[in-house]
Amino acid sequence: MDLAIFALLAQDGITNGAVYALLALALVLVFTVTRVIWVPSGEFVAYGTLTLAGLQLGKPPGTIGLVAGIAVLAGAMEVYACLRRGELRRIPRQLFLWTGIPLMICALSWWLATPELPFWAQILITLALVTALGPLLYRIAYQPIAEASVLVLLIVSVAVHFALTGLGLWFFGAEGSRTPPFSSGSIEIGVVTISVQSLLVVITSVGLIGLLAVLFGRTLYGKALRATALNRVGARLVGVSPNLAGALTFTLASLLCAFSGVLIGPITTVYYDSGFLVSLKGFVGAIIGGLVSYPLAAAGALLVGLLEAFASFWASGFKEVIVFTLIIPVLLWRSLTTRHHEEDE
Repeated sequence: MDLAIFALLAQDGITNGAVYALLALALVLVFTVTRVIWVPSGEFVAYGTLTLAGLQLGKPPGTIGLVAGIAVLAGAMEVYACLRRGELRRIPRQLFLWTGIPLMICALSWWLATPELPFWAQILITLALVTALGPLLYRIAYQPIAEASVLVLLIVSVAVHFALTGLGLWFFGAEGSRTPPFSSGSIEIGVVTISVQSLLVVITSVGLIGLLAVLFGRTLYGKALRATALNRVGARLVGVSPNLAGALTFTLASLLCAFSGVLIGPITTVYYDSGFLVSLKGFVGAIIGGLVSYPLAAAGALLVGLLEAFASFWASGFKEVIVFTLIIPVLLWRSLTTRHHEEDE
């Protein structure tokens, strides 16, 4: 291995690690606020790539129909909840939030789905569609059992994962898709060649992480999410709605996963079931952070990306085994150093 090969592998590792970091942060965010181990996060990644690929072909992606159908169901559930509590005045507002806004996004996406649409506009439509899917799924699948145990929430997550995988096969087919790169240029520094595409991926990921830091540290909603993550009961006592916190959390996490799908589209071919393997690597990074620490999760995801890149050079047939084996010593260390306690019922 010479310097050029080392630099190329390091570049690939950092690029992949930046994408895995976004997934790891999404997993940590969802778990700390809602106690949900978000197994279907990978499907949001795959939907992001495949939705953008469909828009590239000038045809409305199946994500539009999925979002519209779930929006109608979520609106019906909100109407029933308001009727049961006798809060008739809240019905128009809740219908607008849970059904009106998603249907407006779907209608705009359907109308704009033409080959002449600029690439940046296609990315914005993709992010809007996939991000809208997150809070809607939270409303119909997780909010009704928000106080259940972590095990029950995990079982529901697995069920949602399989449902989204099957719907992905139905909507997008079994063929893989790739999206055009943001840039095909490169920068020469001595014997090292840096791809502008990889540089844009890293800069975008770092920028999103910075925006999240500002959100949690400077805004009222971010502080409400931090309060919910630290103490759900205490946050509720001071007026923080757990339902609002959950919906906002899934919105942010869906945006991160959708952006990850947009970023990896030019790097690799994505199939309807490719997201699960990608999310597992983000999950390894989240586990390194103990599912509670954002900086450690991001650092762990970067380590996963570098380990994957160098393992592909030394033992390409075993690179996935090497990456996932990393989780064993981390779990052993966590098990020996963490105080165990029974979950409150």
